[in-house]
Amino acid sequence: METESLYNLLQLPKQVDLPAEEAPPQGEKKKYLSPTSRKDPKFEELQKVLMEWINGMLLPEHIVVRSLEEDMFDGLILHHLFQKLAALKLEVEEIALTAASQRRKLAVVLEAANRSLQVEETQAKWSVDTIFNKDLLATLHLLVALATRFQPSLQLPPSVQVEVITIESTKSGLKSEKSVEQITEGSTDKDRPSKDVFDELFKLAPEKVDAVKEVRDQSLGSRPPACVSRGPGKEMAPCFTSAVLVPRQAIVNFVNQKLERLGLSVQSLDTQFADGVILLLLIGQLEGFFLHLKEFHLTPSSPAEMLHNVTLALELLKDEGLLSYPVSPEDIVNKDAKSTLRVLYSLFCKHKLNAGVDGSPCGAPS
Repeated sequence: METESLYNLLQLPKQVDLPAEEAPPQGEKKKYLSPTSRKDPKFEELQKVLMEWINGMLLPEHIVVRSLEEDMFDGLILHHLFQKLAALKLEVEEIALTAASQRRKLAVVLEAANRSLQVEETQAKWSVDTIFNKDLLATLHLLVALATRFQPSLQLPPSVQVEVITIESTKSGLKSEKSVEQITEGSTDKDRPSKDVFDELFKLAPEKVDAVKEVRDQSLGSRPPACVSRGPGKEMAPCFTSAVLVPRQAIVNFVNQKLERLGLSVQSLDTQFADGVILLLLIGQLEGFFLHLKEFHLTPSSPAEMLHNVTLALELLKDEGLLSYPVSPEDIVNKDAKSTLRVLYSLFCKHKLNAGVDGSPCGAPS
């Protein structure tokens, strides 16, 4: 690759020298993000998504990240984040005050992270040196790897790539070259989850979603599956033969039956689950979980607290093997009806004994 002037690459005035502490030692290379890449909207969006994710995860510890470039280097936040994600206890000092102790702590955290990610140190796109020196590119590679491994439902901006300037210090001076580095993978049809019955259902008009009657797979009996008409003279909606669908009201009845002992009731599936409180209480009733009040926000007062609650609820469902289709916690917080119904339907299917013709569940939870 043809090299260019360092000053042109970094868009610095020619009379300005690269600071000595920024220049790599002779014989070594150092990477820089180009200024245009730093201002790229997708690159900025990736940082925003990762920061919101971290802040939501670490909300109970009252840890707030304001800059991925400035706040991650000493290992403190990475320590708390990894322990939360991997459910592991790392034997490191909680507060590291000196640079030497911060590097030691960071080394322990990265060693554990690499082990969980099954990445060899020599193959990792991050290192103790790069993270400690506030290398934003290395930090992003690490955080994307952790999010992909531990929270695959997190919707990262696809195909984020940056222009990287590699500077090499030689006897004759500094040499530089440009390259493009991928941070997140592209979104392909293979990567996307296959469509389920809810995708087809929500292609209908909203009133049709409420009116959908119970539909059984043909393999469950001789009764042919019902179809929903789009209206006079219009084509029939798809027959949902791959699953059992019930009216929304049946799910509302089911939820209220389980919440009755707590003195709670639900009228709107679209809005009342957005803060995660009723969802957590419902899961606790159905799955036999006891949730300490310190683990979630009973009266959330911000989107971050709501996101924490919903994320916790989805993690519990995943642990129980109840989510066959990825659901983003942000979608539920944003009152996405399809995502909310997916979650409630998974609970409905597991815990109802039988459904009558009218879709009303009967019997106690299995």
